Amino acid sequence: MYEFMRLSEVFQSAEEIPFDDSSKIILMSDCHRGDGSWADNFSKNENIYYAALTHYYRNNYTYIELGDGDELWENNDICEIISQHRDVFSLLTKFIEDGRAYFVYGNHDIEKKKYASRTAKRRYYRHFEDGDIRNINSFYKIKVHEGLILRHRVTGDKIFLVHGHQADFSNDRLWMIGRFLVRHFWRPIELLGFRDPTSASKNLGKKASVVNKIVDWVKSNNQMIIAGHTHRPAFPAVGQPPYFNDGCCVNPYGITGIEIADGKIVLVKWSLKTKDDGTLYVGRDEMEKPVKLKEYFK
Repeated sequence: MYEFMRLSEVFQSAEEIPFDDSSKIILMSDCHRGDGSWADNFSKNENIYYAALTHYYRNNYTYIELGDGDELWENNDICEIISQHRDVFSLLTKFIEDGRAYFVYGNHDIEKKKYASRTAKRRYYRHFEDGDIRNINSFYKIKVHEGLILRHRVTGDKIFLVHGHQADFSNDRLWMIGRFLVRHFWRPIELLGFRDPTSASKNLGKKASVVNKIVDWVKSNNQMIIAGHTHRPAFPAVGQPPYFNDGCCVNPYGITGIEIADGKIVLVKWSLKTKDDGTLYVGRDEMEKPVKLKEYFK
């Protein structure tokens, strides 16, 4: 089966990241950072995202982005994205410079896998003003992976990290066609309020199909996985197939992510809240109770 083959291929070639019960990790995906136009779905949650990342940076978390961080289907120049979200990229640069950032590419930012080439560096570097040079230098030092594995230093237990589009043939192998349609057809009509029916994040039937294929792979390989792609958070009960999904950063109500800390895993939501005096603030909620990771490896 194609999807099984692709997920196994990524798993077998994935770089391992050691961690233990003292590690603190935040996993997010599907930010779809855009160019600041009306089609930029990230803009409405940018302040929430920035506040959440500030919290994680100050509390010594490692940031792992599971794909589709930047919207490179609708936009053909990442420079526009970085210039529109300069504060966000400055904060990401701090994570990178501290050695606390890892990036996985998805179907909407698959082009990042070639950014490590000197040609790509020269091409994009010349567009930046002096104030952005630090950000871009740090950004291009990062290797962008197709998949990663968190391996526990003591138990050897593995957590497979992947975007998830590998279980979606059209978005995996035919992504260039999808990019063309989005950039030249769906993006203009999205501004008029229509939804792209080819998107796994907006098409319920397609979303369910992708999830089912990943879950089948998880059961077949007895392997815990954390993915993105569908924009739909998933946090299984102990005893269920360990398929987790960190959700996305473009929901109307805020952003979601998965935290791993103190040997536990939890699904969290960050959103705008109101105090009794009417002032707004960004708050964190646990969408599920934290569970010890070892419970999923019994």
